[in-house]
Amino acid sequence: MPRRFLNLHGSMSFLPTGVGVFLAAASVSGFAQEVISPSSEVRRTLSIVPRLSVSETLTNNVSLTSVGRQSEQITEISPGIQIVSDGGRLKGFLDYSLRQVMYAQNSSGRSSRNALNTSGTFEAVDHWAYLDFSGNIAQQAISAFGAQSPSGLSSNSNLTESRSFRLSPYLRGKLSTFADYEARYSLTSSRSQSSLASDVTTNDSVLRLNGQTPSARLGWSMDASRQNTRFGAGRTTEADILRGNLNYSVNPQLNLTFTGGREANNYTTINKNSSFISGFGLNWNPSETTKLAGSRQNRSFGSSHSVLFEHRTARTVWRFNDSKDVSASPNQTGFASLGSVYELYFSQFASVEPDPIRRAALVNIFLQVNGINPNATAVGSFLTSALSLQRRQDLSFALLGQRDTITFIANRSEGLRLDTVVGGVNDDLSNSAAVRQRGLSVNLAHRLTPETSLTVVASLQKATDAQGLQNTSTKSVNVNVATRVGTHSTAILGARRVVFESLSAPYTESAITGTLNIQF
Repeated sequence: MPRRFLNLHGSMSFLPTGVGVFLAAASVSGFAQEVISPSSEVRRTLSIVPRLSVSETLTNNVSLTSVGRQSEQITEISPGIQIVSDGGRLKGFLDYSLRQVMYAQNSSGRSSRNALNTSGTFEAVDHWAYLDFSGNIAQQAISAFGAQSPSGLSSNSNLTESRSFRLSPYLRGKLSTFADYEARYSLTSSRSQSSLASDVTTNDSVLRLNGQTPSARLGWSMDASRQNTRFGAGRTTEADILRGNLNYSVNPQLNLTFTGGREANNYTTINKNSSFISGFGLNWNPSETTKLAGSRQNRSFGSSHSVLFEHRTARTVWRFNDSKDVSASPNQTGFASLGSVYELYFSQFASVEPDPIRRAALVNIFLQVNGINPNATAVGSFLTSALSLQRRQDLSFALLGQRDTITFIANRSEGLRLDTVVGGVNDDLSNSAAVRQRGLSVNLAHRLTPETSLTVVASLQKATDAQGLQNTSTKSVNVNVATRVGTHSTAILGARRVVFESLSAPYTESAITGTLNIQF
């Protein structure tokens, strides 16, 4: 059996050259083109790639404290598996690893940590019944003002394992020639291992209709939804929305939308209150590489908005996002979202692999080989126990060359407690009127030889409260050298320096890491 797609994980000599190698056909080997080309005649529908990662970390401050610092040798053994299905009824992506962490000086007990990212769609009945699914397991900071742990291996009481899963069955079809319909139900469950964080369960039911008018330029859509959000440590909130949209196509590249409707919710009151919804939006696609989309709506709690700008060239990718809306979790994520670094490369690789499932596998392998943490974000989030109003802005830029890749990520977020009725909860927003976070990250990947690459990541993250009493700052620098040491193995040697500034618990840490990744 040909191993075209599978060999993407085994024969990786072309990957350390950087993303730019994929963007210039003249510099890509014939084998690499065969593996990633969406037009290849032989297309693997299922790929299963097991792997094993072994790492050793020498740190001078395992407890992340300024008092009673303790050095430690941390061993991590992490078996994992990546499964990609891009044919038949199931199209999806799963990446899972089980991290076994051991401490030589017994500063902490042996622990097991899970890491999962999965997303996909199952077509149950041809062209009618579907099931979307997604899941994420990762280490999550409980508080924005507690000690931040860039590595996730330190003995940090502010870190917990957070799990989020979503199942969404839906029906899609036509109502004669009148309209297209979609009836969807979604169940989202978020859990954490910390008693200081609240579990969240959300139920969504949505019915959407889309239709045309006698005018080819004019279309319409309607949606009716009901949402129920239950916090384990808080209360249950409900929202009913009936909304209509009038869509006008100015030209094939520009579409305008006008929105009106009504909603009833108990976001800020014990009983439901009704209010009107009004808004507008636009979607402009002047070319295949440029996109601008935006919307604004007047809601019961004020205004919500969303702005997205994307632009790609042969060597660069630009992305800006600005959103403000109700949120049950500050880090709500979408398809195959492994963090800002991952999303940036995922957008750039669209010019190489349009299929999102195959692209997800391609990006994940590229990051692994180059020693780039796919979960790295410039601004970390925190866990909440009630509905909040979240404003987030993200700006990213990547410059891609034959030997060098530079990514720049800047983020800013602000969280406000929306549900002020709930009592007895304990999180950052219950102790402060607002939590503001800012972050900046610069990533440089340089190819030293065809099989060896150097990666330098520098980041700065700041968190402040409304009173200015809990200001914190995290500065970190990570340097990694990754090289292929076998047909299926890569070795990574790294060093990091972290400086955490806080009035209550500052710390500094220096560490050296060594990792061996083997893919079978």
